[in-house]
Amino acid sequence: MVRIFVAIAAILVASGALALDKPQDKQIERGRAIAKANCSRCHAIGARGKSPNPASPPFRALAKKYPLDNLEEALAEGIVVGHGGLDMPRFEFSPGQIEALLAYLSSIQHK
Repeated sequence: MVRIFVAIAAILVASGALALDKPQDKQIERGRAIAKANCSRCHAIGARGKSPNPASPPFRALAKKYPLDNLEEALAEGIVVGHGGLDMPRFEFSPGQIEALLAYLSSIQHK
């Protein structure tokens, strides 16, 4: 009986059914936290909702305007743009932060 239980548990773990915190999920959550801390003042950062600043595009629609992979360099060097007369603060992210933020952005894009 114990062998059967161990075998079933091993199959579930191998299939990912018992994996509660996948590395990708942690990366996406980290990216969401970065977006919330740095970007939510102007942008809608979630899968729904309006941007607090109407001139700031919702993050869920960024891929319609820009290939997300092209944002990697801009995030590393510091994005400098304006949103309807408001200058966007200059941000410089570490490579790990960029990876997390891009994973999050990819996860919420409207296809």
